[in-house]
Amino acid sequence: MNSVTDSDAILRVVLDEWKAAVDKHEPRRVASLFTEEAIFQGLHPYSVGRQGIADYYDSQPVGMTAAYRILETRRLADDLVLGYLSVDFSFPDRPTLGVNLGVLVTRAEEGWRISHYQVSRLG
Repeated sequence: MNSVTDSDAILRVVLDEWKAAVDKHEPRRVASLFTEEAIFQGLHPYSVGRQGIADYYDSQPVGMTAAYRILETRRLADDLVLGYLSVDFSFPDRPTLGVNLGVLVTRAEEGWRISHYQVSRLG
């Protein structure tokens, strides 16, 4: 595999699991996909660590789902992948919210985990 394909594959493994946990409203499972000291910036004030991530996703409405599309990847080091994505969060009772998402995915003991997550609104 070339490095771009490899980087895409690494991101897909982590983000497919993230999507599955978000779609099922499993905040602890979502948080387990992040490193212990991950910097997390959703659409609320940032947090550091898995507890803040679990709390953030627990506060999201049941029925919210995520659909992502990888726009760019960069292999920054053997154990570090940068991803830039487009994500649509859909809700049962309000319009879909489109955002940009930047992630850093790091190889940890338990596999690839998100170490940095930053959302920005489109437009």
